[in-house]
Amino acid sequence: MSKKCQHCNALRWANEIPGMCCSNGKVRLTPLNENLPDYLRHLLLGNSEESDHFLSNIRRYNSCFQFTSFGAERIVEEPGFMPTFKVQGQVYHLVGSLLPLQGEEPKFLQIYFMGDSHEEVERQCRIAPGVRPNIVFELQEIMHAHNKYVRDFKTAMERLPPNVEELRVVIHATKTPAGQHERRFNAPVVDNVAIQIVGQQFEKRDIVLELRSNQLTRISEMHRGYDALQYPLIFWEGEDGYHFDIQQTDIRTGNPSATKKVSAMDFYAYRLMVREGSFNCILRCRKLLLQFSVDMYAKIECKRLNFIRFNQKKLRVEEYIHLRDAIAGERNPNEIGQMVILPSSFTGGPRYMHERTQDAMTYVRKYGRPDLFITFTCNSAWNELKSELMPGQQSQDRHNLVARVFQLKLKQLMEFITKGAIFGPTRCDMYTIEWQKRGLPHAHILIWLRNRIRPNQIDSVIRAEIPDPDEDPQLYQIVTRQMIHGPCGRLKPDSPCMVDGHCSKKFPKALLCETVTGEDGYPLYRRRSPEDGGFTFPIILRANGQTEEVNLDNRWVVPYCPLLSKVFNAHINVEYCNSVKSIKYICKYVNKGSDQAVFGLERQGAERDEVARYESGRYISSNEAMWRIFGFSIHERHPTVVHLSVHLENGQRVYFTEENMMQRGQRPPDTTLTAFFKLCAEDAYARTLLYPQVPTYYTWNASSKSWKRRVQGAAVPGHPGMRQTDALSRVYTVHPNHRECFYLRMLLHNVVGPMSFQHIKTVEGRSA
Repeated sequence: MSKKCQHCNALRWANEIPGMCCSNGKVRLTPLNENLPDYLRHLLLGNSEESDHFLSNIRRYNSCFQFTSFGAERIVEEPGFMPTFKVQGQVYHLVGSLLPLQGEEPKFLQIYFMGDSHEEVERQCRIAPGVRPNIVFELQEIMHAHNKYVRDFKTAMERLPPNVEELRVVIHATKTPAGQHERRFNAPVVDNVAIQIVGQQFEKRDIVLELRSNQLTRISEMHRGYDALQYPLIFWEGEDGYHFDIQQTDIRTGNPSATKKVSAMDFYAYRLMVREGSFNCILRCRKLLLQFSVDMYAKIECKRLNFIRFNQKKLRVEEYIHLRDAIAGERNPNEIGQMVILPSSFTGGPRYMHERTQDAMTYVRKYGRPDLFITFTCNSAWNELKSELMPGQQSQDRHNLVARVFQLKLKQLMEFITKGAIFGPTRCDMYTIEWQKRGLPHAHILIWLRNRIRPNQIDSVIRAEIPDPDEDPQLYQIVTRQMIHGPCGRLKPDSPCMVDGHCSKKFPKALLCETVTGEDGYPLYRRRSPEDGGFTFPIILRANGQTEEVNLDNRWVVPYCPLLSKVFNAHINVEYCNSVKSIKYICKYVNKGSDQAVFGLERQGAERDEVARYESGRYISSNEAMWRIFGFSIHERHPTVVHLSVHLENGQRVYFTEENMMQRGQRPPDTTLTAFFKLCAEDAYARTLLYPQVPTYYTWNASSKSWKRRVQGAAVPGHPGMRQTDALSRVYTVHPNHRECFYLRMLLHNVVGPMSFQHIKTVEGRSA
C-alpha cells in the first residue's frame, strides 16, 4: 500500500477510494493503547512456538477471560484452505450474575472473584480444553492489572455491604460522573460500574448484573462495553466500543460536530485500517478477528433493522384511497396502515435482490440475452494480498485485506471489459457479490455486447482446454492451478460437489473436437482428447494413506478466457450465453444473494414479520462482514434502471405519520406517474413519449417530485434543448389479480403522452 491518508495516516492502495478510513477526517477516534504488556505483545507477534500455539487457539484463550458469552442461532466454522467464521440468525451477547448460585461452579466474569489465582487458572483451563496453564496465568495477571472492568468489578464487590442481596451492579451505557446519583449506600461510583438498589430505575441500554441469579441477560449492541466485555484479549484495557454518543469532527474547525454522529460502520472501518507504524492489536488476532468482524457487522445490521422496525410503528404506509376512506369514516389512526415490511431499500434483503433480478430482465427486454456470464473468484495468493501480511500470517488470517484486494481487482476487471473493450464495445453490464462455500468472495457478472459473439467466434474468446505448456507456460500454470474442477466422481467421491453420487456441476465433460451450440443452455466447448492433440497434466491424489498420480485431461477444465486468466491470475469462469431459454435462470442466479436458511410455509393468517424472517435466516461470514463494514457495494449495474410507479387514480402509496395524516390525505405528493401526466400537459416533447421512455430524456427530481429535462447526454435531432442518455426504465410489475391496475400498466406501455387517468382511458372520445 503506497498511499497514506492525510487525516488519520491509514494506508491504502493507489486505486482505492480516499476517505474509506475516516470519511476524509470526519471520524477521529481515540487510538487503542499500543503499549501492550510485553507478554501479550510476544504472544501476538507469531514468531515463536508459544506464540503460534496461542494464535492458533486464540478463540479458546479469549473464552477463558470473556465476561459475556457469544451466541447465535447457528455458528459455523468452515475448515479448509480458507477457514471462515459464519453465523446464522441473530447474534447476541449474554451475561450472568456476579456470583454463582450455591453449589455451581463460577463461569465468565464470576471467575475473576474466586480470590485464588491458581483456582482461577484451573477453572479457566476446564472451560477451554487445550489451553496451556502458564499462558492462562500470565494473561490472567494482565487482566487483573490492566483491565478497567476487572478492577471496577472487584472494587464494587469489595464495597458491597455484607449479607445484602438486594443489590445489583450496573455498567452504564454512557459514562456518568461520580456522585451524580443518589440512593447509593454512599458507595463510590466508579467511572464504569455502579452499585444500585434492586428496583431503582436505570437506562434501557445499561448492563444490570444481579448478585446471584440463574438468568442470563442480553446486552444491548449499542452499549459502549459490548466489545470489551466479549473480547478482552483485543481490548485488554477495557476500551469503549461503538455507542451512540460519538460525534463526527467538523473538518473546518477541528471541533466535534454539534449535530452529526459517527455511524457504527464508519467506527469499525476506522478500527480495521492499517496505519503506518501502528501496532493494531485487532489485526493480529487471526480467528478472533474473524469472529469480531462477524459480530460487529451483525451489530451494524441490527441497528439498521431496528430502525426499520421501530420507525414503521409510527411511519405507516397505506394506499391513498384507503387513507382517504379511513379519514372520512373517522377511524382510529392506530388502525391505519399495512404490515411492516423489509423494504427493497435494505441492501441484501429479498425485495432488494428481487428488484435487481427484474432490472436484469429489463436489459434483456431492451437488448436481448446477455452475451457473457462470468464468475470471478478471489485468489488468496495474489501478490498484493500476500505482501501486506504480517510475519507468520496467511491470507485466511486477514479477511480485511481479502475484501479490499478483491474489490480493487473487481473494479479493474470491469474497467478492462467495459473501457478496455476486450470483447468489443459493451451495451450494459451488472454484477453481484456472493460469499459461498469456503467464504472467498466472488462476483457473478453479466455482459451485453454491442456486437454479438457469433458461434464461429466462440473458440477465439473462450477455451476449455489445457494450454500447450511449451507455447504458453504462464497460461499453463494459471489454468492448471485455477481452472481445473475437482477432480471428483470416481477419483474423489467425497468432493463437495458430489450429490447422490454425481457431480452437481456435471464434470467430467464430454470430449469434443469442435464447439457445438445447442438449443438450450451453454454451448458444448471444444475439448480435444490426448489422441486428438489435447494436453494433460498430472496430479497427486491422497486417500486412506495412499497416494496415486493421475493425469487429468480437458474433461476437467472450467471454461475460461486466456487473456483474463493471464491478466488477473484467478479463477475466472467465462460462459457464452447461448439461448434465451437460459436467461431467466441466469438473471435469477446472478441476483440470488448470499446464503439464507430455508423456511417452511407459514400458516394462513399468521403474522408475517419480514424483518425477523430475514434476521433469522441470513448467514454472515467473516469475509462478507469485512466487505460490508468497508461499505463496498454488493451489486452494480450500468446503465441506470429507473423504477416507475403504477397505481390507480388516488391509489398512490403515501407515507405518513399520525401528525401529517390529514394533510397528506388532502394533497398527496406526486409519483413518477402523476408527475408524468403533468409533464405531458406542459411539455410538447413529452406528449410524443410512452411512460417507460421518459427517463431516457428526463430525470426524476425526488425532492420536488417532478420530471426535469436532461442537461447531459446526446442532443435529440430536431428538438433543441432535448438530450437523451442510455438510461432505461422499468414500470413496477402488477399481479394479474389486480385487474384494473394490471390493465392500466398495459395502457401505459401503449398510449403516447397521456395527460390524466381519464385521458389514458379515453379512446376516440369514449371513456373506457
